[in-house]
Amino acid sequence: MGKIKRIGVLTSGGDAPGMNAAIRAVVRTSVYKELEVTGILNGFQGLIDASFKPLYAQSVSDIMQRGGTILKTARCEEFRLPEGRQKAYNNLKQAGIDGIVIIGGDGSFTGARLFNEEYEIPFVGIPGTIDNDIFGTDYTIGYDTALNTVVEAVDKIRDTASAHNRMFFVEVMGAEAGFIALYSGIASGAEAILIPEIKNDLQNLKELVEGGRKKSSSIIIVAEGDEGGGAFALAEAFKKEFKGYDVRVSVLGHLQRGGSPSAIDRVNASRLGQAAVEALIDDQKSVMVGLLNDEITLVPFRKAVKQHKDVDRSLIELSKILS
Repeated sequence: MGKIKRIGVLTSGGDAPGMNAAIRAVVRTSVYKELEVTGILNGFQGLIDASFKPLYAQSVSDIMQRGGTILKTARCEEFRLPEGRQKAYNNLKQAGIDGIVIIGGDGSFTGARLFNEEYEIPFVGIPGTIDNDIFGTDYTIGYDTALNTVVEAVDKIRDTASAHNRMFFVEVMGAEAGFIALYSGIASGAEAILIPEIKNDLQNLKELVEGGRKKSSSIIIVAEGDEGGGAFALAEAFKKEFKGYDVRVSVLGHLQRGGSPSAIDRVNASRLGQAAVEALIDDQKSVMVGLLNDEITLVPFRKAVKQHKDVDRSLIELSKILS
């Protein structure tokens, strides 16, 4: 097993359903491998504050079904500074932590990569973000649950849209990527899907309306990072062009982050948790464990953070056909 005797685990960035399942897998895999486990509270801030607690198999016996993260998460500006990372390193050495599993997104991996460039304690990442926008993996923890949450909400919104012949602009998360909007839009039968990856989408929407293809009641899915400024701005611009429509806006917001994780998120989070521990045992450093074609893969942090993951362009075409 080399030098790894005690593994630390932390969650960082935005929470995502399935993070607790990943924590559980990290802890129980470590116990199975006869390693000790330390939970690090409040993300990188916990490294600086030495907010550590021992974790055992029974510590994670009733968490898989829970959303959020039992380890909590928080922003930490101090970790961006060399002095903050030095303090984190000192605390880790004092606690006897030999390697860390970090569950989070690209911002979290950026911090972990920077730390690994300066200190020998290895970090291995697990992709945890509902946006599914991390390069090198087909899947990120929480994405499947978020999609199901959006589809359920849109199905309910469609009921009232149909009853009143209204057009609803429904805003979903995705500040820089349209994965949630695209997939949930297709799954919920949205009449239009507006995402950051496609430009001039408001003009395309107008062309659909002017072409007579729009019904009196419609669902328009909008990613929050869309170039039009979000659902409210797009709805206002649309109403000025087409005054005959009864337009409403619904912003789903942080509703998408919560809830009990789906079976897919529980299973995949468990697989990635085990893989992360195995990677540390194998002396891996500054890498993310991901899933490509349903197989475990290792991706350097520098690739996961710097390279862009694009949406499936064939699904964009499919959404246009089905609209």
